[in-house]
Amino acid sequence: MTAKPLKQIHLAAHFPGVNNTTVWSDPAAGSHIDFDSFVHFARTAERAKFDFLFLAEGLRLREQGGQIYDLDVVGRPDTFTVLAALAAVTDRLGLTGTINSTFNEPYEVARQFASLDHLSDGRAAWNVVTSWDAFTGENFRRGGFLPREERYSRAREFLATAHELFDSWDGGEIAADAGSGTFLRDARAGAFAHKGPQFDIEGRFNVPRSPQGRPVIFQAGDSDEGREFAASDADAIFGRYGTLDEGREFYADVKRRLAKYGRTQDQLKILPAATFVLGDTDAEARERAHEVRRLQVSGQTAIKYLEHVWNRDLSGYDPEGPLPDIDPETGENTIALGRASVRQFRDPLETARQWRALAEAKSLSIRELVIATTAGQTFVGSAATVAEQIDTLVQADAADGFILVPHITPGGLDAFADTVVPLLQERGVFRTEYEGTTLRDHLGLAAPRTVPGRRAAAS
Repeated sequence: MTAKPLKQIHLAAHFPGVNNTTVWSDPAAGSHIDFDSFVHFARTAERAKFDFLFLAEGLRLREQGGQIYDLDVVGRPDTFTVLAALAAVTDRLGLTGTINSTFNEPYEVARQFASLDHLSDGRAAWNVVTSWDAFTGENFRRGGFLPREERYSRAREFLATAHELFDSWDGGEIAADAGSGTFLRDARAGAFAHKGPQFDIEGRFNVPRSPQGRPVIFQAGDSDEGREFAASDADAIFGRYGTLDEGREFYADVKRRLAKYGRTQDQLKILPAATFVLGDTDAEARERAHEVRRLQVSGQTAIKYLEHVWNRDLSGYDPEGPLPDIDPETGENTIALGRASVRQFRDPLETARQWRALAEAKSLSIRELVIATTAGQTFVGSAATVAEQIDTLVQADAADGFILVPHITPGGLDAFADTVVPLLQERGVFRTEYEGTTLRDHLGLAAPRTVPGRRAAAS
């Protein structure tokens, strides 16, 4: 019986900003805005031969009770600006940014990604996300304009339209022949026309075909619609599951959907986000992880999080005391507008019942309960233990790799690069050098094919 060949692990790094993963109060933490922080983080990821760096983007500061909630992403510069600047100080690292398909326009986004792909010599990637809440829409005077159930319909047409723009150049139009005085071989270059329910645009796309043809496409939704969108259109999906059983179930479900779109399983990578805490020994790492969780969930944070379920002001409660004896306030008006953590509690009364039972059974305070019921670190242990954990999950088809989210910025990735990566390389499951130049090369993705006749139809 032939042994199954070892899968190569894909690793990426997420620069988190200030959020509930970051321990910004740690003396080792630095700025989340200064460009030097982004440079340090990116160069560490590239030194470790990671596939890409990832920047998320929030379109509005989250509020709670009318006040800015200080554990959300605060003050981050524009994603395209940061990624373009990082293209100048890195050589091979992929550059991935979240850009919203609900509050942007295809021409603008396609132009920006095509430009980034040129500036980086083929390292651009787009995490396509959607938004439906009026809270975010107020920034764009589109509050509530798009019903929640239609957000993926718009996203699909947005992406299809962007692909039409990318493909309006096939790559062979520029002659730049000084002898004949011919610059363009085809005067129709860039012609496009799209008419659909969401977009009705026509013109000329003014950025020639970029090194990758199109950016690598990422998708982050975990709903059935999100999984289907990933299977039909994405090159990679950010998974939520870092455990063996849940990861294998998600992996199998998404990969199974590819066939209906004429795609093979190697055409979609599944990359869950993963946090980690390292120590010289497993015991030391566990102790450190416990302390990190307490720093991530301060008393203030615990109360704010509990308000997401109770949907009422709980500022008068002691985070080290028992849960409120009053029930959650139900209804459409939420105390933390636009926050996904509010929407995830579909039945707050039942959630409160379960949490009260857990708190009573284990004698947990509010803060201890929040720590117990929110995600902890994915990988905890010595470098050898963490390398084993990652390799086991990938070889078992629970993931194709992981997007690492350190709790310290910008130096939180350093120890992983210096200790875990060499062990994965020794196992023969992670590269020692980049073999290609583009992000598609790093991820093992074929170059996209243009759609025959698309430009002819447009012109």
